[in-house]
Amino acid sequence: MNKTINIKGELLDLSSPVVMGILNVTPDSFYSGSRKESEAEIVERAREILDQGGQIIDIGAQSTRPSSTLLSAKEEIERLSFALPLITHELPDAILSIDTFYGDVARFCVEEHGVAIINDISGGEMDKTMFPVAAQLNVPYVLMHMRGTPQTMNDLTDYDDLIQDIFLYFSRKIVELHELGLNDIIIDPGFGFSKTIDQNYELMAALRGFSIFEMPLLVGISRKRMIANLLDTTPAESLNGTTILNTFALENGANILRVHDVKEAVEAVKIMKKLKEYKF
Repeated sequence: MNKTINIKGELLDLSSPVVMGILNVTPDSFYSGSRKESEAEIVERAREILDQGGQIIDIGAQSTRPSSTLLSAKEEIERLSFALPLITHELPDAILSIDTFYGDVARFCVEEHGVAIINDISGGEMDKTMFPVAAQLNVPYVLMHMRGTPQTMNDLTDYDDLIQDIFLYFSRKIVELHELGLNDIIIDPGFGFSKTIDQNYELMAALRGFSIFEMPLLVGISRKRMIANLLDTTPAESLNGTTILNTFALENGANILRVHDVKEAVEAVKIMKKLKEYKF
């Protein structure tokens, strides 16, 4: 398996899992603790991610919760035009990822502000220009599984065979990206997107199977409803459940953990790494 990704000409080694910290420059993300809008809040959060051991900062300007209102690419760019210069000025060496499904937004972030990774929840479905743009920009691309849009995904949870259908989705998308010349692909199973609670756990239980793609695997389950609903709690009270699932994901092949709580995820990575030093 290829356990490196190319970040501006240098290889980032994922053989030891890394943590991607979430920074939302939006007023309506599902977890209130991740929302940052003022200059001070944005810079403070970016610095906190790095100080706590995160290696990638994933910046999102659009909420993807089911009740959210869809922003245009222009509106996303306006939000990012405020946030990105603040971060790159204060933390010029930080590895930045942009959480967007718009090709124009990805191009703006990579070309104008040096963003190093594109993180697309829609797998190129919500903007058909995304795949060609990502290939042209030639940066690592996070390919996630989702059906429909954030506004319709909860009605699109019928599968013939959940795991087989998702594997087929990735197989087809990877071929499409390879044909465009993009090879630096990170797979994200898409927990919480167009999946019921039970389907999310079935998918997590099958996580090791994604090794067949021989590509880095990103897992993003931080404080999601799959935890809160199962435990009859809230996203704000879901840190323990998040850590349990992150630990399971690490044991089953995750290379990148996308999280709100960076310190706790980094600790999980360190503990799992230490345990693997001992073979019985």
